[in-house]
Amino acid sequence: MNFTDYIFEFSSELDKTAIIHKGNISYKEIYLKILMISNGIKRTKAGYEDKILLISENSPFFIESYFGIIKSGCTCVPINPTLSNQDIEYIINSCNANAIFIEKRFLDKLGTTINKDIKIITEESLNDFLEIEENINVDEEAIESDLKNHVAVILFTSGSTAKPKGVMLTHYNLCYNTNSIIEYFKLSSKDRIEVVLPFYYCFGTSLLHTHFRVGGSLVINNKFMFPESVLDDIEKYQCTGFAGVPSNYQILLRKSSIKNRNLPSIRYIAQAGGKLPDSFIKELIQTLSGVEIFIMYGQTEATARLSYLPPNILEKKLGSIGKGIPGTELKVIDKEGNKIKAGDIGEVVASGGNIMKGYFNDKEETDKVIRNGYLYTGDLATEDKDGYIYIVAREKQIIKSGGNRISPKEIENIIIQIPSVIEAAVIGTPDDILGEAIKAFIVLNNKDLEVNEKFIIEYCKANLPSYKVPKHVVFLDALPKNSSGKVMIGDLK
Repeated sequence: MNFTDYIFEFSSELDKTAIIHKGNISYKEIYLKILMISNGIKRTKAGYEDKILLISENSPFFIESYFGIIKSGCTCVPINPTLSNQDIEYIINSCNANAIFIEKRFLDKLGTTINKDIKIITEESLNDFLEIEENINVDEEAIESDLKNHVAVILFTSGSTAKPKGVMLTHYNLCYNTNSIIEYFKLSSKDRIEVVLPFYYCFGTSLLHTHFRVGGSLVINNKFMFPESVLDDIEKYQCTGFAGVPSNYQILLRKSSIKNRNLPSIRYIAQAGGKLPDSFIKELIQTLSGVEIFIMYGQTEATARLSYLPPNILEKKLGSIGKGIPGTELKVIDKEGNKIKAGDIGEVVASGGNIMKGYFNDKEETDKVIRNGYLYTGDLATEDKDGYIYIVAREKQIIKSGGNRISPKEIENIIIQIPSVIEAAVIGTPDDILGEAIKAFIVLNNKDLEVNEKFIIEYCKANLPSYKVPKHVVFLDALPKNSSGKVMIGDLK
């Protein structure tokens, strides 16, 4: 089954609200537009797995174009609109794009060197492209290749190489991961989620996939810089769920009225996209009494999710990412490929139907991360006696100082316990004597004159071994983040 057909298997004729964004839009309305877009693409003679780019913020235009492209048998390539013009040009050229669906306000991102044969469709020119017909002929032709190999989506992610890497996800990958997430969240048509994560980011698309599959609904909010608007939406539209990366929760807890709000409709919240410090998780438990809190772990290369920690053991296993999601094997191995003993440190590897086909046009990088049927995540972790996994750090972010291997997360977790601190990020910086010295970047909630460099260092001395105490402390108004809310460690370096 084509992934679009799978998503709308039970909802394509429903008059029920699917999206709330500047009004209500039903499943029936959305699916009709999807079919029209799919047929419009087929009229351009685009072939299976031809690449079609999508550049848009969260909107009905994104959703309809995304599923329409996939329905047509082409491969959808959603692009972050905040990427540099050079990176976007690189992706367009490397994909040999057949067409680009783009919000009009982002047209300047295409530059002047774009191939004139590439068809450009904006929200304003969409109706002309569709050539609306009285009777839409739905092409039910089966995908010519195996669903396990046919690429539905390519998500470009910045990696260790100079250029973005394209993660190829098949129809099978998307169906497999969607089913698994629905199972452990126990999602149903009654669920309505407040969405602040961009759909071109795998965490954001997973919210779209899962809630549409069960016939739930989404409230789109593109204004997280005003966190009160998020809480207002949850209250107004009686949302049952919310999902975010660590910075979303840190901002909500420090810069919104969430602690004084009554949000009775919320059934669960979900966190992934990096480690949320334990002190913030404790605050969430206290603030959202009775709400299920899912701490999760994943990678774009795994479609979205790899593991989750069941809410009922959150406090008992604080700091853990849990175990593999249904249908996914997750384990921690040593350099010889053997499973580690409890308490040792190794690399997290994963296998399952959610693991990507590979990196687009990059066999060398694919072979580095997919070996012996396993995805090598590059994350270092330990396991407890019950098999629950605790991430230590990214291998490339481990600080090597004076012969010691230091996890920046451990230091960040200590600093973030200071009430005036909203965020902290720790890196290694070149040092003639130590090899790398520890440098901490800190964002304060207010101009607390007592919390200065000396205060931070003394606090760390009192709570950490001497070799883990920062040598340098820098205060910032905000940590540099990408549009998904993740801290840009490369920018700090």
